Amino acid sequence: MNLRTSATHIILQVTKGHSLNDILPTALTCYPDPRDQRLIQALSYGVCRWYHRLNEFLKLLLTKPLKDKDQDIHCLLLVGLYQLLEMRIPPHAAVAETVAAAHDFKKIWAKNLVNAILRNFIRRQSEFENNMNRNEMAYYSHPQWMIEKIKKNWPNDWEIILNANNQYPPFSLRVNQCHYTRDEYMRRLPITMPAEVIPFTHSGITLTTPITIDQLPGFDVGDVSVQDGAAQLAAELLEVVPTHRILDACAAPGGKTTHLLEMVSAASHKLNISKKYELLAIDSDANRLQKINENILRLKLSAKCLVADAADIQGWWDGKLFDRILLDAPCSASGVIRRHPDIKLLRRDTDIAKLVATQLHLLESLWEVLAPEGLLVYATCSVFSEENTGVMETFLTNHPSVNEEKISASWGRECRVGRQILPGMEGMDGFYFARLRK
Repeated sequence: MNLRTSATHIILQVTKGHSLNDILPTALTCYPDPRDQRLIQALSYGVCRWYHRLNEFLKLLLTKPLKDKDQDIHCLLLVGLYQLLEMRIPPHAAVAETVAAAHDFKKIWAKNLVNAILRNFIRRQSEFENNMNRNEMAYYSHPQWMIEKIKKNWPNDWEIILNANNQYPPFSLRVNQCHYTRDEYMRRLPITMPAEVIPFTHSGITLTTPITIDQLPGFDVGDVSVQDGAAQLAAELLEVVPTHRILDACAAPGGKTTHLLEMVSAASHKLNISKKYELLAIDSDANRLQKINENILRLKLSAKCLVADAADIQGWWDGKLFDRILLDAPCSASGVIRRHPDIKLLRRDTDIAKLVATQLHLLESLWEVLAPEGLLVYATCSVFSEENTGVMETFLTNHPSVNEEKISASWGRECRVGRQILPGMEGMDGFYFARLRK
């Protein structure tokens, strides 16, 4: 199958509500050549990243919108435009391969349309790009509702956020301190893999040039994991010690779970004490929970993992209170768009109120299983204040006895409650954190 055809099928599924994380792995198994896989992935992520700009171009190029039954051709045209705008593929090759892909959709008429649209764009590209500078949704390549919400929440930073969302994310790693210190691991890296320390983290590094994980020294034996620097702050804020009983609610895919395990395991070894900690990881999605188990196995650690609704404590809680709870709450993921550009297509403005209700319900339930003097860290990968300070202020108003424990740090921005990292700050993703003491 033409590689552009596969990318078009993937984009079409995203427009119907499916995430790239769910679609791509299966789609790529059909292509054993890594070069083919890389091209399909680049096209899929690229079209999602620039979807709203590409779509505005296409509106100008089409004399009338395509019918609903021809949305596959619509997505194919976006794939063609993306190649011409952002990739180093020679224009004649990009046009020829995209036109050829139209045959795979059994719509012979579309070949002439695709050829005409793409060649017209090549001729008038400068004109169209100048016009786009006056079209906010096209210029920033975000849905208009998201642009307006970010403007409202961050009136002095909104352009920085939107531009950061369109950048390619750094290749960030977390060194397993049960095996090596950060400096020791960095010395293991070959000269062809230059790395930098991620500020404010104890274990984070960023590789200057992204590579495949099988090229990472010691990845297969658990020396290192892929994780953004901001995400690494969650476990550190929980201040775990080997004697704690820890709950990681909404734990999949397990980056923060395994970081917590590494921290308590390293502390146990340093203090020369046998393992006393207990960690329970919960997620409602069995397939995603399996990824946690796979990561725990690779890192040679241990934890109890349950498929359960964290808010339904009667369904899983054994009656023993937790010293530490990490609630990495389901959210809009508006802070990690640069890693997951399909969020621009998948998320709707109406989702936010539903997410806020879920976040508050989780807080209400999990607070019941936190021990006196225990610490709960609330985290989201969102930049929307409704999901962050809004949720915290509502919860604190409803529970006057709850104490916010201020985060004393030089990273991010201090909020009325908690602390916010905006996308791109110190190379990190957008995250929000708050700490509550019982």
